[in-house]
Amino acid sequence: METKERTYNGMLMNGFLALFINLIVIPALAVLCVWLTNGSLVVLAPVIVLSLAFFIMLAGYFSNEPNEARVMVFFGKYEGTFKDTGFYWVNPFMDKKKLSMRARNLDVEPIKVNDKIGNPILIGLVLVWKLKDTYKAMFEIDAQTMASKAGVATVAGRMSAFEAFVRVQSDAALRQVAGEYAYDDNDQAVDELTLRGGGDEINDQLEKQLNERLAMAGMEIVEARINYLAYAPEIAAVMLRRQQASAIITAREKIVEGAVSMVKMALDKLSAEEIVELDEEKKAAMVSNLLVVLCADEPAQPVINSGTLNH
Repeated sequence: METKERTYNGMLMNGFLALFINLIVIPALAVLCVWLTNGSLVVLAPVIVLSLAFFIMLAGYFSNEPNEARVMVFFGKYEGTFKDTGFYWVNPFMDKKKLSMRARNLDVEPIKVNDKIGNPILIGLVLVWKLKDTYKAMFEIDAQTMASKAGVATVAGRMSAFEAFVRVQSDAALRQVAGEYAYDDNDQAVDELTLRGGGDEINDQLEKQLNERLAMAGMEIVEARINYLAYAPEIAAVMLRRQQASAIITAREKIVEGAVSMVKMALDKLSAEEIVELDEEKKAAMVSNLLVVLCADEPAQPVINSGTLNH
């Protein structure tokens, strides 16, 4: 049983040569028969045969554009796939199923899934796909039935059916990949891969999953990328506050780190240049005041001491 694509090597003729035979040679033979028999009834049978051949040959013409293929089926038997470009004539009783081998875009609408730690998120992707194996595309999935149910033209219907198949499988692959990783690293180890920070690694995983699922249908994913990623509306506001709090904490850590560094530098400078001598109690007070000034959200209000150093 045939399970893979093969090149069609059956009866095939250049279309222009066949057109010459069809339009010039066959009518000329019919006229010659009539002329040789002077229009007697004897010529009736050859003329009928030539007339039938003329009309039957008309069904054998087809043309192929670049990145198009014809799946040849002879009374239900797969004879091969023809991919050469040009104008050709083939056995008129051959069913020439046309397929496009061009790359196609598919924008998958965002779907709601749960990430690795159970947070509901919205995730969508865009992918580029094309047909790779015409045998599997035609005979491993029921594209023709789906096309007829859609009520569209045969070629467009097949491609729409393929697109529907890709859309369903991409939805399943997206759910699987999204469930294996957390949205971000809030509750995970810093070095663990996440959906938000994974980038090309997540896209590669998604592409691999899709190729495994679509191989049975003779399709190939050229590129797959996540183009939409967000928390679901029911937790988006809470997660936003959480991210804001995390950002504030990080900023505070930087401010405190810088303030401590500046206080240390001030004390070292005062001590090294012997500007003023401070005991431990005064140093503690100075450190406290400097940290308040440097770490405060509001600008510090200066207080002028009009008394002595000790008051």
